[in-house]
Amino acid sequence: MNGNKNPGLKEYSENMQKAIKALQNNEMVLLFDLEGREAETDFTMPAKAVTPSDIRLMRKDAGGLICVALDHQVSEKLCLPFMADILKDSNHCREALDRVVEKGGDLKYDSRSSFSIWVNHRDTRTGIPDNDRALTINKLGEVVERTLNDEQIHFGSEFRTPGHVATLRAAKDLVHGRMGQTELSITLAKIAGITPAMVVCEMLDDNNGKALSKDDAKKYGEKHNLVFIEGEEIAEAYEVWLSLKSWKS
Repeated sequence: MNGNKNPGLKEYSENMQKAIKALQNNEMVLLFDLEGREAETDFTMPAKAVTPSDIRLMRKDAGGLICVALDHQVSEKLCLPFMADILKDSNHCREALDRVVEKGGDLKYDSRSSFSIWVNHRDTRTGIPDNDRALTINKLGEVVERTLNDEQIHFGSEFRTPGHVATLRAAKDLVHGRMGQTELSITLAKIAGITPAMVVCEMLDDNNGKALSKDDAKKYGEKHNLVFIEGEEIAEAYEVWLSLKSWKS
């Protein structure tokens, strides 16, 4: 901190400034979590800004699962549960579900997943084409914004489940509680001052089917003029953001 009475973007690293500006301009960035965790790079952008062309790019150039990360506070207000909790609480076929639902120690990279329910917007047809998924994702972004503006939303009037877009619930403490793509993308949104509903989609390697290497993801970013940002950079910037927030209050 430099004591500047008008703190802003210059408090962050140059690369973080580029990521913030990109997201504020509704552009896509490449987000790498951590070595030793998933060690994956995701396409990441604001849910409200996604177009059918963006969906096409994600499924062709990324290839992973297209999901929408949602702010914890909004998830609570909308009563969106963790999928694992739904399965644990299910009375029907309990024995079969108990064998497959995740338990502590099941994941090699984290203590739990952030998956909530899969949805389609009610104005979609099948829900899977690029235009249908873009609409569902846009509407998720809108619902998050409206909820944060204290509008009472009945989630079921907008969406139905099962659907083709996975929703993800961010941890309450964001990167202080979990360093997943879900928390990292929502932390980025908070820092950038945009609606905390973010699309994430893993980049896969067309040659071996595994996660695209960090080096290759960086090369893709350079080729397509996309900012490449790492989880450690975001965690560091989050501490700055919290300090600025405290200073302003």
